[in-house]
Amino acid sequence: MSTLKIAIQKSGRLNEDSIQILKDAGISIDNGIDQLKAEASNFPLEVLYLRNSDIPQYLIDGVVDIAIVGDNLLVEKGGEIEVIQKLGFSKCKVSVAVPKTFDYNSVQDLNGMRIATSYPKTVLDFFNSKGVTVDIHQISGSVEIAPNIGLADAIVDIVSSGSTLFKNNLKEVEVIFKSEAVLAVSPKVTPESQKIIDTLKFRIEAVLRARKSKYILMNVPNDKIEDIGKILPVLRSLTVLPLAQEGWSSVHSVIDKDTFWDVIDQLKEAGAEGILVCPIEKMVL
Repeated sequence: MSTLKIAIQKSGRLNEDSIQILKDAGISIDNGIDQLKAEASNFPLEVLYLRNSDIPQYLIDGVVDIAIVGDNLLVEKGGEIEVIQKLGFSKCKVSVAVPKTFDYNSVQDLNGMRIATSYPKTVLDFFNSKGVTVDIHQISGSVEIAPNIGLADAIVDIVSSGSTLFKNNLKEVEVIFKSEAVLAVSPKVTPESQKIIDTLKFRIEAVLRARKSKYILMNVPNDKIEDIGKILPVLRSLTVLPLAQEGWSSVHSVIDKDTFWDVIDQLKEAGAEGILVCPIEKMVL
């Protein structure tokens, strides 16, 4: 069997989250400090730790088969690259920001202005779609300082919490698009490698489903089970086990993490008692 090559960011939060999801998918990676390449000990996978901005080109050239990368970079540099799975972490926005003193009403206010960014294609596409002409100043880092030193009138950059904008007296005025980490595939991937990718994707999907769900157990009077079943979203049907106390059963199900508290309140009102909630490690459908 061939070995699948995957690229991930060599440092930073995206690196940590990428390694974690691979570990949660049951893949053990034997990597030491400052290694740029490492192999998995229990899966046909080789990890290449690369500079984030270089990853799209490695995919296009077929140097790596797949990558975990922010889709903001694919919008900028990876037009030929297919995204096969959104991963739900490293979420951010690609946004337009201006000095706090700028009297901003609409994107038309930026016509003829100088825009500093690390994403020239994204900026050009966005402003062209709005019929606005801008002067793009491409810089590779510390974009947020550009207006303060007179290099630009506004910036386009990734925004997470907004704290960096605040510290540099900037305000977000337009969101071009929302980004997150994705699993992306090279257009040159071989059929043999595709089989390994399918297996990896299957594992990652199980991890992601588990992260979004909770396993719930509760004691329910038998005459309330039907009402409880109307509240709980289930994979197929409720699991109902009789308790030693006559007239009661233990009901098991899976609920969405985002609606957890609302569901719990409804279950209590419907007669459920002794509710236990447990994390799910994997969820295979």
